[in-house]
Amino acid sequence: MKTVLDLNQLNDNILKIKALLIELEASASSFPALSRNSKRALASVKMMELNLCDLVTLGLADHPLSSNP
Repeated sequence: MKTVLDLNQLNDNILKIKALLIELEASASSFPALSRNSKRALASVKMMELNLCDLVTLGLADHPLSSNP
């Protein structure tokens, strides 16, 4: 079982989710509830981005303290 937390991979996954939600929101113009919920989900993804952005941007994702042994 892999126990090392790969922050770069987490960041990549968050960016993929964001891209999919943006695409979903854009294509849901005829389904208002789906459009609104996509926007809400994007707000949650933004919070996830903010949690990781400093670590990834500053290169701290590769720092030994950023992983669980």
